[in-house]
Amino acid sequence: MAEIRRIHTENAPAAVGPYSQAIEVNGIVYSSGQIPLDPATGEIVEGDIKVQTERVMKNLMAVLEEAGTKQENIVKTMCFLADMNDFAAFNEVYAEYITEKPARSCVAVKTLPKNVLCEVEVIAVR
Repeated sequence: MAEIRRIHTENAPAAVGPYSQAIEVNGIVYSSGQIPLDPATGEIVEGDIKVQTERVMKNLMAVLEEAGTKQENIVKTMCFLADMNDFAAFNEVYAEYITEKPARSCVAVKTLPKNVLCEVEVIAVR
């Protein structure tokens, strides 16, 4: 039977619903989507796509660290944008954090939680 470990860190926003920041099963870490919430205040970080992407990536890195892994071990990212016109600017910030070029999906969606501009989730190995 697989051992399931729920990941939680105070350095990323607490889950605002019935989910975990991440789950680890058999050495694989599945993060929940991170949006640009400031973990200290619980408020959305105001600003353009670059500002919001920066916060999202910091939140994800904190979750990965708590799970005992790092960006080099990410095998897949799923990126959600409110507007595909933000794709290039999003990529600029994303590439500063995700340097090993994992598999990726990036799609525009109609609406994201709290009307943020982006959300990212990852799958990584520990």
